[in-house]
Amino acid sequence: MNDFSVEAKGLTKYFGDFKAVDDVSLTVPTGSIYGVLGPNGAGKTTSLRMTLGIIDPDEGTSRVFGERPQAVRHRIGYLPEERGLYPGMKAREAIAFMGALRGLDWSEGRRRAATFMTELGLERVIDEKIRKMSKGMAQMIQLIGSIVHAPDLIVLDEPFSGLDPVNQERLEMLVRRERDRGATILFSTHVMAHAERLCDRLAIIARSQRRFEGTVDDARSLLPMQVRYTPRADADAAAIAALLPAGAEPRGDSWFFPIEDADVEPLLARITGSGLGVAGLSITRPALHDAFVHIVRQVDASFDADASTDAVEEALA
Repeated sequence: MNDFSVEAKGLTKYFGDFKAVDDVSLTVPTGSIYGVLGPNGAGKTTSLRMTLGIIDPDEGTSRVFGERPQAVRHRIGYLPEERGLYPGMKAREAIAFMGALRGLDWSEGRRRAATFMTELGLERVIDEKIRKMSKGMAQMIQLIGSIVHAPDLIVLDEPFSGLDPVNQERLEMLVRRERDRGATILFSTHVMAHAERLCDRLAIIARSQRRFEGTVDDARSLLPMQVRYTPRADADAAAIAALLPAGAEPRGDSWFFPIEDADVEPLLARITGSGLGVAGLSITRPALHDAFVHIVRQVDASFDADASTDAVEEALA
């Protein structure tokens, strides 16, 4: 088995003079859950569509299972960002129809549809027409239809958008189950909580370029841990400031400051040996959300600085 289900290299796409995607590469390990994260308009959807061969890149290549994506479409399940089902169809038939488009026998598709919906607690709407469903429920039906043929690669574009918390939990369960079945999952999102819980690896796209690739822990390690230290009520403020790292800030009864892994034990030794006491102490690792915001803000600041420089140079020319 190939170690990578998806290998997209140097994908670039222009729409007129606008470069929507700029030299983006994605390498997705087989059997993993891989997230493509980024702000709205960053280029996530265009990158996925080029990866799947739905639109052609102006530069770069994409291979799925070592082949051109068009040659292995029957092995792919795709949920697009724009949802769409025939409103007059019943849920079970809509799922079976989507499976038939990928070569699944109609009766088998209906059987699998009923099984999926029962397992997800959706059996009450098996024979309900799409037009009578909420947007979120119809989205769950389309999701099931995207995977009913048991694809080896499942690509979901903003799958959590529009779902209530119950259906978000159902979707997370379904993603994990499909991964455990052996499928590779590639999904885009700008909601960090889902990515933090699900992803084995992820890429962050901002301003049309890939700015990070790695694990969730790799992303979180870009920022230091944060410490909140509360000394005894009678502790001297000057003595506390001298004890803690430079830049520690008092807020109310507590002091806050960043810390690296290697400095944790020396800090604890200083505090316990100082005689200032401990009324409270917490060390918090950054969340993926914090790392994402850090990366995107750095990119935006660099972009704004470049734009300002260009404007000055143009004015002086």
